[in-house]
Amino acid sequence: MLAAAVTGTVAPAIAAEPTAICYNCPPEWADWASQLKAIKADLGIAVPFDNKNSGQSLAAMLAEKDKPVADVVYLGGPVGIQAKAAGIVAPYKPAGWADIPDGMKDADGNWFAIHSGTLGLFVNTEALGGKPVPQSWADLLKPDYSGMVGYLDPTSAAVGYVGALAVNLALGGDYASFDKAIGWFKDLQKNQPIVPKQTSYARVLSGEIPILIDYDFNAYRAKYTDKAPVAFVIPKEGTVSVPYVMALVKNGPNPENGKKVLDYVLSDKGQTLWANAFMRPVRAEAMSAETAAKFLPAADYARARPVDLVRMAEAQKGFMDRYQAEVK
Repeated sequence: MLAAAVTGTVAPAIAAEPTAICYNCPPEWADWASQLKAIKADLGIAVPFDNKNSGQSLAAMLAEKDKPVADVVYLGGPVGIQAKAAGIVAPYKPAGWADIPDGMKDADGNWFAIHSGTLGLFVNTEALGGKPVPQSWADLLKPDYSGMVGYLDPTSAAVGYVGALAVNLALGGDYASFDKAIGWFKDLQKNQPIVPKQTSYARVLSGEIPILIDYDFNAYRAKYTDKAPVAFVIPKEGTVSVPYVMALVKNGPNPENGKKVLDYVLSDKGQTLWANAFMRPVRAEAMSAETAAKFLPAADYARARPVDLVRMAEAQKGFMDRYQAEVK
């Protein structure tokens, strides 16, 4: 600074790095770490990690509606529908739009699926202390598993609400009544479950949470990438498969960069990265036979049903109100 003052010259300004802000892009979830690294390498756009969950992202976007901070957002499917209803996302049909099946995208482009996961039991087998790997929702209620079962808070995290829906449908409930799920959660409280708000991948690997109600892609990543003593179980009573979606934030500060990020996650490379991280890419051809062979057999996945995203979104508030009043 002194030299510049003496000579009358001014040091050149450092050019700002192209940036896009993504809400709910945590490095430990769905291998966002690799996806954002690839975006930086291939597009030159820096996307910082963000550890919000779907509910926290929605709340932040509502609070920031008049002056948005994020450019794009990643959400559990039903939360994407809620974001559209709240008027906080903007229509955008990214490259690859035509390859997304109907029912996995909003007709106007307000949200679209990028991949999906199947909910089940993500189990650290060593942390069970010799107890058998649970095979059903009913097993989790057994006293043997007291203090061992975790699930993300369903009033905050999308995966938590997905778990509630999975239990409810598997035990004979429907979208109009969550009596089955509420009864099951009440019974589970006797086993002192662990109920974090944030993604808890590392806590399963460490054995702190021996059994987590979570997606297949996190369990397969733990088993095949991190070489952890992990099993994934699709409960005998059944479960659900749910898409995760992305959207362009309405009036975000870097809309053009945001659009490039959305194009990328649906590109051949982006979809292959999701597949390699054990998500089912929305463009199914992106998953290699080698990766597909690491999943449980098709007979197990036959117990998983697709969700009705619209009905799931409509039912969420009613379930949350009941959970907070009757379970928490």
